[in-house]
Amino acid sequence: MRERSRPCGRREAGGGTGGGTGGAEASPRGERRGDLAEGGSHGPAMEEGAADLRQRKKQNCSESDKMAPEQRNKENSKLGRSPKYMLIQRFAKLFFGCLAAVTSGMMYAVYLSTYHERKFWFSSRQELEREITFQGDSAIYYSFYKELLKAPSFERGVYELTHNNKTVSLKTINAVQQMTLYPELIASVLYQASGSEEVIEPVYFYIGIVFGLQGIYVTALFVTSWVMSGTWLAGMLTVAWFIINRTDTTRIDYSIPSRENWALPYFACQVAALTGYLKKNLNCSAEFCYLLVNASTYTFMMMWEYSHYLLFVQAISLFLLDSFALAQTEKVHEVYKIYLFSLFLGYLLQFENSALLVSPLLSFVAALMLSKCLQMNMKKGTFMSRLLKVMYIYLVLTVAVTLNFLLKMFVPHKENEHLLKFIEVKLGLNTTKNFTMNWLLCQESLQAPSQDFFLRLTQSSLLPFYILVLIICLFSVTQVIFRRICGEPLKEAVKLEDGRIGERPEIVYHVIHTILLGCLAMCLEGMKYLWTPYVCMLAAFGVCSPELWMTLFKWLRLKAVHPILLALILSMAVPTIIGFSLWKEFFPRIMTELTELQEFYDPDTVELMTWIKRQAPVAAVFAGSPQLMGVIKLCTGWMVSSLPLYNDDDLLKRNENIYQIYSKRSAEDIYKILTSYKANFLVIEDSICNEVGPVRGCRVKDLLDIANGHVYTRESPVTSRQSQVVCEEDDNYAYSKYGRFCHEIKMNYSPYVNYFTRVYWNRSYFVYRINTVISFQS
Repeated sequence: MRERSRPCGRREAGGGTGGGTGGAEASPRGERRGDLAEGGSHGPAMEEGAADLRQRKKQNCSESDKMAPEQRNKENSKLGRSPKYMLIQRFAKLFFGCLAAVTSGMMYAVYLSTYHERKFWFSSRQELEREITFQGDSAIYYSFYKELLKAPSFERGVYELTHNNKTVSLKTINAVQQMTLYPELIASVLYQASGSEEVIEPVYFYIGIVFGLQGIYVTALFVTSWVMSGTWLAGMLTVAWFIINRTDTTRIDYSIPSRENWALPYFACQVAALTGYLKKNLNCSAEFCYLLVNASTYTFMMMWEYSHYLLFVQAISLFLLDSFALAQTEKVHEVYKIYLFSLFLGYLLQFENSALLVSPLLSFVAALMLSKCLQMNMKKGTFMSRLLKVMYIYLVLTVAVTLNFLLKMFVPHKENEHLLKFIEVKLGLNTTKNFTMNWLLCQESLQAPSQDFFLRLTQSSLLPFYILVLIICLFSVTQVIFRRICGEPLKEAVKLEDGRIGERPEIVYHVIHTILLGCLAMCLEGMKYLWTPYVCMLAAFGVCSPELWMTLFKWLRLKAVHPILLALILSMAVPTIIGFSLWKEFFPRIMTELTELQEFYDPDTVELMTWIKRQAPVAAVFAGSPQLMGVIKLCTGWMVSSLPLYNDDDLLKRNENIYQIYSKRSAEDIYKILTSYKANFLVIEDSICNEVGPVRGCRVKDLLDIANGHVYTRESPVTSRQSQVVCEEDDNYAYSKYGRFCHEIKMNYSPYVNYFTRVYWNRSYFVYRINTVISFQS
């Protein structure tokens, strides 16, 4: 009110002076002085006139105050084109951004298809030669896809898969549940329903779907970085880093049908939708994001048997986000409900999969929902609320561990027990001579990442920018958490000039999420395929975000240059420079990959499969390494004694027993093992029998010697990998009186020729018929 009275007072003084001046101009100076002199005799009249003048001027002031909003409205109406202009600008930005995102995904899918054709020459190969390119577990997945297409009806095909007794000898399995064959079910339905039988071959249709999903994967990463930074330039940089670091971002080159290649695109869509759902100023799109989180979470859980572990890591990130009061509790708990709903549907549709009931995700989310009542009044900044917050975190963790322990006690389960044993051995909490555990420990994907991995990320400039962005975001988040502990509330809308990027909940979520995934990737190299794509996304968001640069400039307290202007300039200039440097250095390499003709040809395997299809009886059962058995099942359809799968205890035991053909065991022992699984033919691989690995103690024959207590060459220095599998020095070893079976059987002398008869061989494989009638000859 004081600010308003001052202009009125000034106008009143000016008005009085102006009135007197007007009177003086109408009369001579002397008359004006006389009037003033005579004013003393007309006192009452002057007082009434002054009062009337003050009253009129107060009315003028009030009228001017009333007219102010009207004038503001008129000024706003003069800018009537501004909302339309902003709407057109937003629509153009959205249109071109979506176009760039979709184009990036399509171009990446075309790139994968072209590279795959150049690498394997698919168009010029016969069907058998194409199928040999599927190795290990990939061969098993594609073989079931072929069986679905050969079935007289889809329903009959599904029934045969759920009651499958034509794959593994002496064993009936539910292949849909045990091997998570929902991708193959969907692919077969799409192939038959779309009428593609006369248009495209089944193998092209299958790999085309996988390549299309990879395009969706890249598009989802593009959108996530775009939503976080506000510019689709960040999405373009994300895609560029993803493709350049393809060796460390995806396994699509090595194993097309693997479950993660089907599942991770849906998880990327879920993360993109969750990013939009957590964002404060996307209220109009919150409903759409919520529905997309629902659909993608459930689909992701159905596509991969280990999906609930990755969702568990995500749930921990959301829990920490909510515990520090950096996001709306209602939104976070809605995501928890989505987890529960997806677990419930997954349990029902995966044939009552007990692994979901004993999963850490279910126990953790149930503990969070039960402890929700204690989170009331914990965000007010009082000492009691801080104490309750610590108690709340402790209570959630305690209840989660207790629930998981109780569920494992009362729910019968066998799945994933080997995973827990592996973790114990990996962390040094236990030691074992078990062949399977030691073989897993020797796998490259389960080792700590090598220096080459970090070198590749550094050469593409990804790792340095990721570390810079992570440090800035982490310090900003720490500042925000400290302010929340001190009782300072969060701002409703964070502006660019505030320089508080750590107050945005979606940014905090991604910081926590990448840190957790990074910790896993530092332990297991195979986890880099989960971590590196989000490293690309977070680094691209950071260098393209003016808020991140503004946060840095707030700390540096720049005065020479306007910080907002400099932040806007750097958010455009830095990614542009990075893009041009990546284009100059890596684009020629990518084009060389697409133009260079590679040759993948394995004539020995082709000859073996051809011999089996022509010479072996239809009811024959083959035994050998699990990886080779998967290829035999795919290419010939014959029954095998083992499969390259590691989520079933019985299959793991079978694999270990059949691997004994490469150990120092007697012919009689091997014969008993093979006949116990009704095997008719044995395939010896020369590459395993004469394996010369770079790490002693990790070869198959070394691991078998350790498991059987036999001595193997110990002169070699113990490397970091070997140290995890070689037993202690005081363990008891004994020399075996038998030679290595795979070597001895090639000598064709008794007793080996009594049990086995060689029927086929080439440079790589030796096939022996297991005699049903043993003839003891000298």
